[in-house]
Amino acid sequence: MMAHVAKYKKERVEELAKLMEQYPAVGLINMEHLPASQLQKMRGQLREKLLIVMSKKNLIKLALAKSKKGEMKELEKYFEGMPCLIFTRDSPFRVAVTLKRSKSTAAAKPGQTAPRDLTIQAGPTPFSPGPVLGELGQMGIKAGVEKGKIVIKQDKLVARKGEKITKQTAAILQKFGIEPMEIGLNLVAFYENGLIYNSEVLDIDDKKTQEQLRKAASWAFNLAMEAGYPAKETISMLIGKAYRQAEAVQSAAKPDKE
Repeated sequence: MMAHVAKYKKERVEELAKLMEQYPAVGLINMEHLPASQLQKMRGQLREKLLIVMSKKNLIKLALAKSKKGEMKELEKYFEGMPCLIFTRDSPFRVAVTLKRSKSTAAAKPGQTAPRDLTIQAGPTPFSPGPVLGELGQMGIKAGVEKGKIVIKQDKLVARKGEKITKQTAAILQKFGIEPMEIGLNLVAFYENGLIYNSEVLDIDDKKTQEQLRKAASWAFNLAMEAGYPAKETISMLIGKAYRQAEAVQSAAKPDKE
């Protein structure tokens, strides 16, 4: 198979395969619609955390096929748009959080895919009556005029998640200052220690997770106290509890004085 590949392509495949062996975690990102200037900026910001390597899709596939880490070949199933490899010695979940925080919002362009359901919310607007009222009507958005300003009468879904955004929809979203698109490195999947994590698994809300950990710690502490389980965190309170219970027993055992 490789005999029919040009020499420079063979060298590129060997380079990628070598990197796959050197790094414990290998990720796949989709760089479609990412401006070159944004890529260069992010490369500079993330240089210490990860290595971003661009290559043609078929060369990445060949490198994955050569990998000695069998499960890594499964990354090919997650190819989207313009695939690119990232290599890191950090935790995939920590990298996912870093990439998420480095993203910025942008206005939607015609032809792009809606990342979520896009809705024009009911309520007042800063627009005076005029052509905008007609544009809203063409989109099926119920609107009226109150105190000299256009008011949206009820919520209107203008694009469902996964749908292509039309020129008309993009214009309306821009008028309302809605920037649904995210500019950044879109993490698709990550390989580490024989496991592949998809984007849904990697998409962790760190604030929500911290709150869940706090609740879990509280529940664990309460359970340990109820079970009388001695640990560094519970021993002092268990001793205090035992002392109070002993005092109560002693008090109850004393005969009443006449």
